[in-house]
Order: sequence, then structure tokens, then C-alpha cells
Amino acid sequence: MSLLRDTPYPGPHELALAARALADAYPGRARLRQAGESRAGRPLWVLSVGGHGGREVLVVAGAHANEPVGGATALELARRLAGAPGGGTGWHFLLCADPDGAELHRTPRPSSLLDYHRHFYRPPGPEQPEWAPSLLPRDGLPPETLVLTGLIDELRPVLQVSLHGTDLGGSWVQLTRDLPGLAEPFGKSAAELRIPVETGASDASGWPSPGPGIFVMPEAGVMGSHSEDTRLSTWCHRATTTAIVEVPMWASDLVDDPAPHPDPAGALRALAGRLAGEAARVAELREGVGAADPDAAALLRAVDWTLLLIPQVTAGWAGPGAPPGTTTAAIGSVDAFGRRLSLRAAAMLLRVARAQGHPAAAELDRLVAGWCRGFSLRFRARRVPVATQVEHQARTVLAAHRCLQTGQA
Repeated sequence: MSLLRDTPYPGPHELALAARALADAYPGRARLRQAGESRAGRPLWVLSVGGHGGREVLVVAGAHANEPVGGATALELARRLAGAPGGGTGWHFLLCADPDGAELHRTPRPSSLLDYHRHFYRPPGPEQPEWAPSLLPRDGLPPETLVLTGLIDELRPVLQVSLHGTDLGGSWVQLTRDLPGLAEPFGKSAAELRIPVETGASDASGWPSPGPGIFVMPEAGVMGSHSEDTRLSTWCHRATTTAIVEVPMWASDLVDDPAPHPDPAGALRALAGRLAGEAARVAELREGVGAADPDAAALLRAVDWTLLLIPQVTAGWAGPGAPPGTTTAAIGSVDAFGRRLSLRAAAMLLRVARAQGHPAAAELDRLVAGWCRGFSLRFRARRVPVATQVEHQARTVLAAHRCLQTGQA
């Protein structure tokens, strides 16, 4: 894959067509099957390459609707593996874990952060396939989650990889258990491709870090910037070894600065105040905007869930303060996380208000454009071509598998 080619992100339909073509091209090596349906009746496709019944690897793409790179990475990995000599490992790719969400978030070739947010959608936590088990009772889980846990039960994979992406920042990997040796190939790939390593990822705040950008989940821990218990997510179903691979759409070197921050506690208090103020403005504009159709209802559920999450986040930032030695990278990651929360709520609310001709649309449009501009300027964002994102993610997946094999040899 050319790293200079700026290909679009494939949607669920394009992924299925490409997977069918690959299975037809390698009839002895690749096969495509439907593993289930989404809430709206869309198919969930699994593309398998190699053996079955031995050592299995499950790769999950599209668990977050607004992170479309994973599907492209899954296809690229499948192509490479299908054309390589057969081994003892069976690879299984869930091409899009949330096709309903992916259809509502359609930005196949975003040219800027503003362009990316014009059609933004990220479901509320209980509607996200991987996170639902940490927020809902077992008898209330969505079908997408049941398909995913069913695949884990069926395959009993030695390794599960979840392909994620961030809008702006760097690359990092979260692990349910350490994979010794992964930091070196991960860091080498990031350096070659000019992708910063996020050394203070807010999603893994306080987690052990055996190497730059590698974070190992504590025995009983919550997501650094969330309240959900990660141990209840599908990442830990059947105690599977799972690697969550994040790669940015726009890169920023500010999240790769290991220097100690001069006033981390003060910075966190300031960030909490800014986020609370932005959320209050969005909540004010939310008044009177109703759901006129299913898409609007889905968008507004996501807006409301985000607005409810923000006070939990700000309370944590304004609470006991940052530990000594908190790095500039860590504060930068928190800053980016806060900016995207209020921006996402405003962007999704704008979609509904604009479609309804609501008077709030003009002010929301101004906020979204201004916050996108400020986000990009503050972090000196530079775009990472889709093919470059895919290459780094694919390299990291293969490196994680090699490290697992070495550790179990």
C-alpha cells in the first residue's frame, strides 16, 4: 500500500464488497461469513484467513463509529495474510462491529477537523458494542455485543486486537496483559511513519507503562477519562489477551513531550473550568431541539450522554490534582480529550438543529467551527494519510502477534 496515497475510509458496504472479492480470489485461504445482524438488521461480516481450530486471532474493527480506519486495516492485513504461506494461526476479522453507527457517521475523506465533524456521530456508551457490558445488564446487551462475545466464545482466540483511532493526537496501545517486546517495533514503526507516540494517554492514566505508548490494564481499573470498568468490557471477555491499537487521523507532537509540566494541578483546574463552560453552552442550546426521526433520536441520545459524562470528567480533574512528575504529554492528552467532548456534543446537536431549521443551528455552527479551529491550532495538527494510519496499525497488530508467540514459545 502506498503511504502517500490518500485513500478514503471504507464504509460497511465497501468493506463487505472488498472482503467478498478477496475471499473469491483466495478460495483455499479466505472465507467470508455473516456472524449476525445489527439492531437495524445490517449484516455483521467476519472475514477469516488461514486455519481454524488451532491458534486463532480475532481482529475487531469499527467498534466506535467515528473511528473508521480499522476496517481498512483489517482488509490490508487479510490481503497480506491471504497471500502469504499458510501457518498454524487462523485470523478472523470482524469488519465493522457497529454498522448502524458507521452509516450515521459518514466522513469518508475528511480534509480538516471541521470537515470530519460535519457528519460526526459517536453512540452513547451503552450502545457501543465493546463498552455495553460495563454499563448494561446481561439481558439488555445489544445484538452487536452478543455477536462479538459469541465470536470470542466460538474462537477462544489467543489474541484479540481492537482497532481504534483518535481524531487528533498520537498512537498508543492498551493491553489487558503485557506483551514483552512490543514497545520496540511499535515505536520504530511510529518513528518511521512520523506518527507521534502518545506517552501520557488520558485513556490509560495511571496504568503501568512498560514502554513509551504501551499501557497495561490494572487488575481492577477504570478507563482513565471515563467511569466504566474496563474489566467488564469485551476486551476482557474470557480473559482474552487483548491489544487496543490507537492511531491518529491528525498528528500532534504535543502528546509526545516527556518534560514535566510546570503546574499540572493548575492546568487541570483550568481545563475543567473550560470544559464545564463549553458544556453549559451546548446544554443551553440543546433546549427545545427534539427528535423528529430515528437518526435525530440517535444523535440526541449521544449528545445527552456526552453532556452527562462531562461533569464526571471535570470533577476528576478539579479534585485531588495531578501527581508529581505529570508530563506535558499527559496534560496535552487531557486537553485534547476535553476539547473533543464538548466539540462532539455540539457537532451532533448541530446536525439535528440544522436539519430542523432550528434557530440554535447558527450559534452551534459558529461554536463547532471555532472549536475545530482552536483545537487544530493549539495542537499544530498535521494530517496523517489513511494509508499511513493503516500501515502503522497493521505493523503493530503483527508485532503483537509475534510477541505473543515468542512469549508462549
